[in-house]
Amino acid sequence: MNRKRQILFNFLLGVAACVLLINLSSAPSFSNSAISVPQAFQASNLDLINQQLVANLSETDDILMAQNTTAGPIMRYVAVLNKNNVIAPTAPSSSAFGAAGAVLVGDRLIVKGDFSNLSSALRDYATDPLDPPNPNITSGVHIHQGESTTNGAFQYALDVTPDASQLKGRFSGEYTLTQEQLQALSSGNLYVDLHTQMNRAGELRGVFQAY
Repeated sequence: MNRKRQILFNFLLGVAACVLLINLSSAPSFSNSAISVPQAFQASNLDLINQQLVANLSETDDILMAQNTTAGPIMRYVAVLNKNNVIAPTAPSSSAFGAAGAVLVGDRLIVKGDFSNLSSALRDYATDPLDPPNPNITSGVHIHQGESTTNGAFQYALDVTPDASQLKGRFSGEYTLTQEQLQALSSGNLYVDLHTQMNRAGELRGVFQAY
């Protein structure tokens, strides 16, 4: 756990340094290894995101132990979700942020994540479906496959547990990945996105990155 905390601390410290440079240069955004941090990203949120990433990765490890599936190589991934990564006709109006941790053993992927400060409740695909509808989209938080400059194909819906306000909550999922999905994950082409009632096309998006 100490090693995880150190790695994640260094990761978030680098993000904080880039945010400072952004504010000094008045640049609109920063991009590093497919993670784009918006100018409005609050440095005070970095500690919370760090805590969420550590907690999420710890939970995935606990699940592996409980399932006795720790044999073989273990790969860990993190994703920082923000509005600047969203590909949509209109940029999301939001101060939301989120974080996800994932662990891969063989072809089994376990994901745990958090989101906060949404502009509105998550999009309800039962009452506001796609055209044509997709019965596999059962929540407002999804895993997609695609490059950072495009909206990739839907892969999985994550299980979501919002709090009473509907603007904050957690998501999770366990999936058996195909060879194509495994390749996408290793290439940085598997990402999480989140859709809300106000930002139906997407409010947050973050790419899974190995560390």
